[in-house]
Amino acid sequence: MPTPIKMPALSPTMEEGTLAKWLVKPGDTVSAGDIMAEIETDKATMEFEAVDEGTIASIAVEEGTEGVKVGTVIAMLAEEGEDLDEAAAAAPAGDTPAEAPKAEDAPAAAPAPVLAPAPTPATAPASSGDRIIASPLAKRIAEQKGIDLSGVTGSGPNGRIVKADVENAQPGAAPAKAEAAAPAPSAPAKPATMGGDLDAPYEAQKLNNVRKVIARRLTEAKQTIPHIYLTVDVRLDALLKLRSELNKSLEADGIKLSVNDLLIKAQARALQRVPLCNVSFQGDELYQYTREDISVAVAAPSGLITPIIRDAGRKGLAQISTEMKELAGKARDGKLQPHEFQGGTASLSNLGMFGTKQFDAVINPPQAMILAVGAGEQRPHVIDGALGIATVMSATGSFDHRAIDGADGAQFMQAFQQLVENPMGLVV
Repeated sequence: MPTPIKMPALSPTMEEGTLAKWLVKPGDTVSAGDIMAEIETDKATMEFEAVDEGTIASIAVEEGTEGVKVGTVIAMLAEEGEDLDEAAAAAPAGDTPAEAPKAEDAPAAAPAPVLAPAPTPATAPASSGDRIIASPLAKRIAEQKGIDLSGVTGSGPNGRIVKADVENAQPGAAPAKAEAAAPAPSAPAKPATMGGDLDAPYEAQKLNNVRKVIARRLTEAKQTIPHIYLTVDVRLDALLKLRSELNKSLEADGIKLSVNDLLIKAQARALQRVPLCNVSFQGDELYQYTREDISVAVAAPSGLITPIIRDAGRKGLAQISTEMKELAGKARDGKLQPHEFQGGTASLSNLGMFGTKQFDAVINPPQAMILAVGAGEQRPHVIDGALGIATVMSATGSFDHRAIDGADGAQFMQAFQQLVENPMGLVV
């Protein structure tokens, strides 16, 4: 009996995905574990493996198709001895290829830069008493074309007349009669990025699934999580010296520690010292974690993703470095598996390599904290009671105030500072 191959749920939050690429074609024989396709989920591009053996009878959803719902039949698999044509025609009713969006129906590639389209007209002219509300550009065009602005309906923010409104109006337009009914609401404001007159050139770029999830989750985080921010300045000189010495000893093993590797370890050890910050707010409950799983922010082509160093507090620096390099490479290639980026008890975001001095990061729910570290730079610093020069890094912790009190957050930042400034605690 033919087996329908359905769009899988490759992450807990996945409802639909993009069938990025087929690695098989009709007539190909597959076995359990063979990679059949690459699917872009709400997290990353992932490989889809066969779970049965047989012959691909048909491809129901073409590669490049977006918005394929989980459970949609994307191909048919014929068992040994079955007729391929009959198997191809055996797709279950309601899950036929016609229901899945085709690649040719998918949105086209982003067009070349064009002027913003004419906005939808509002229901009333733009005026405030006897004053006409219009952009300077719209007024100038109206004057040149001999158009009476009192008869032009504005489609900009709060009924403001913009260029497109004037261009669509006829010279000598008569004023619109006032409505007896209550005034209709003004047209919704367009995104500010399109320019005050809504006529600046722009290029529309369709959001990928990862970017949609980033937008949704970070908006949720800022709207629902009461953030508090605590910043400390940390001397890096001792840590940089230790890193140099460790790298010399690890050179024969092909391991080179980064500053970020040591900061991952320092954050995990600080959570061990202040376990009240290794928590998450869960409605009527507070989850207290007994393991330090550090989610590390990595910039991938599809968007930000956070692969996880699990049990970082109990791992050696060499192991953390090796795992981080592997995970970062897979993140940039879009090859992370769900268990490699789902979970985590706290996050680390490092923008120091870009020269950023200090920043406040947004908490990654359901976690309750994220540590943001900036660049190490030489600054005037008091050393043993005297003014000197030291390599100093600013670190800011963002804490969910529902789960973590300010004093507990301050103790965590103090523990992190002490571990970085006295880094031998990271290697024992």
